[in-house]
Amino acid sequence: MLPSWEPLWPYRAVLAVDARNFGTLTSRDMQRVNADIPQLLAKALSTSNVSAHWERRVFGQHTGDGYVAGVEPEALPALVACFPGALRDELANRRAERPHETPLQLRVSIHVGPLPVSGLGVPMVQTHRLLDDQALRDLLARANPAITSTAVIISQRVHEDVFESGCIGGDALTGQFVPHLVRVKTFQRPAWLHIPGFDWGLADPAIFEQGNGPGPAPSADEAGDRPPQPASPGSTGASFTQHGQKNVQVKHLERLVIE
Repeated sequence: MLPSWEPLWPYRAVLAVDARNFGTLTSRDMQRVNADIPQLLAKALSTSNVSAHWERRVFGQHTGDGYVAGVEPEALPALVACFPGALRDELANRRAERPHETPLQLRVSIHVGPLPVSGLGVPMVQTHRLLDDQALRDLLARANPAITSTAVIISQRVHEDVFESGCIGGDALTGQFVPHLVRVKTFQRPAWLHIPGFDWGLADPAIFEQGNGPGPAPSADEAGDRPPQPASPGSTGASFTQHGQKNVQVKHLERLVIE
């Protein structure tokens, strides 16, 4: 008798976004941001030349302060290389059109894995764990919202599939993504952080030291019930490796804000 088996679900590239400080908005502003996010995504994905993939998205749904959807994995190179910068530009346009409003900042996570049409499965959970990473939150909390509106995290699998395939296009370079170990609840996986237009080689270890003062504390809705995590003695929150005399590369980033 032949062994029984079930076919694997189709692979989906999962894109999830969250708005920073959503819980501090008024009810009216929450509705406005909630309606704006899908439009911003659609415009940015159109600029990235993946509108057709977005129109065929599955399990697309609002998450209150964000949006999540799955598309064909063929779109991954564009999602990694083109979409972050295009989203940053759309947020800049929104800021210019509404100068009286607080600039909108978005966290983005990108993952890939087998998922049914419902989206219910482990890769979906992992996508949201990446999105909840504290270092990703801290990047936007520390940043000037008028300058840095977008912070992205991609899974190790996405990084490998895109960069090792040689399919990456646009202006994306490996040096624009810094390795980071994500720890959220019981989830612990390597991933890669990215800020559109930022060169991680320019990062100075001194900016992470306590003597220069911490960045803005996370808002109540971002911090949740998370207890303070004390810094280890003598730790700056980031480690760097020197290559040559001038080329400094960030090798591992644990925390950007010393609490």
